[in-house]
Amino acid sequence: MRKTTQLRSLINAKEILILPGIYDALSARVAQRAGHKAITIGGYAMTGSLLAEPDSSQLSLTEMAEHYARVCAAVDVPCLVDGDTGFGNVTNVRRTVREFERAGVAGLFIEDQVFPKRCGHTPGKDVIPIVDMVAKIEAAVDARHDQDLVIMARTDAIAIHGLDNAIERANLYREAGADLLFIEAPRSVEDMKRICREAPFPQLANMISFGLTPELTAPELQDLGYAAAAWPVASIFAVTRTLEKLMSRLLTEGKTAGAKEEMVSFDEFTTLMGLPQLRDREQHFLDAASALVAKDAAR
Repeated sequence: MRKTTQLRSLINAKEILILPGIYDALSARVAQRAGHKAITIGGYAMTGSLLAEPDSSQLSLTEMAEHYARVCAAVDVPCLVDGDTGFGNVTNVRRTVREFERAGVAGLFIEDQVFPKRCGHTPGKDVIPIVDMVAKIEAAVDARHDQDLVIMARTDAIAIHGLDNAIERANLYREAGADLLFIEAPRSVEDMKRICREAPFPQLANMISFGLTPELTAPELQDLGYAAAAWPVASIFAVTRTLEKLMSRLLTEGKTAGAKEEMVSFDEFTTLMGLPQLRDREQHFLDAASALVAKDAAR
C-alpha cells in the first residue's frame, strides 16, 4: 500500500491517529521503532535543528523538500509535513506540492498566515484574505499526481479574528478540497469542542508542549471528535534538554561515563542504523559477484 493511502486510511479510521513530531531521519527512525504508524515534521523543530533559528520562514522550498526526502527514505511509515504558506501564490503552491510529492511525503499542510509566517503559538501573526487561501487549497488539490496525497489546510485566524472566523475559514477550506483541517491554537476545551462540532470534518489537534492549547491525551481528543493529533515539538525539546545535561556534565566532570544510563549503547545505535542488514547486503552482492567470476573462469 502506498504511504499516501496508508495515511489517508489512518486519518479516516475510527481510532485517532497519533503523530509524533520528528525533525530528522534519526528521530523518524526512532519513532517508527517505537511502533508509531505515521509521523509528522513541522517547521518549528526542523528550523531549530537545521539552522538553530526560530520558525520564521527561513527555510526555502528546496531545502525543505530535500530534508523531507531524507526523512521519508529512512522510514516505512507515512509522513505528514509542513508546507508553510506554500511559498507564495497559487503558482508557488503548485510547485510546493509537486516537489514534496517527489520527496515521498504522504501529506502536507498549507497555512493561511501572511509570509513570513510565525509559530502559531507566538504573537504577531496575520492571515491572508479567505479568497486567497481558498485558491491555494484548490491549487494544491489540483497539483497532486497521487489523489491519495493528503492535503491539510491550516488556519491561524483565531489569534487575529477569533474562533468564529477560524471555523468559517476551515469549512471553506474543506469545500475547496482539503482532506484534513487544522485550526491552530484554540485556548480551551470548549473551543476545541466547537471546532469539531461546527466544522464536522477530519480535524487535527496540535498538542504544543507549553503552548496555548490545553494538552489532552489522545483518547480525550478522540472523544472530542478529532481524527488526528500531533505532538510536533516534544521530541526536540526533550533532546535539547538531554544534550544540555550531557554537555554540562562533560564540561564539569571531563567525562560522559556517568550519563550512560541516558544513552543507547554503541551496538544498539548501529543496529538502529541498520548496520547488520547493510553488511548482509554487501556480502550478498560480493558472493553473487564471486560466483559469476568463478563461472566465467570455468568456461
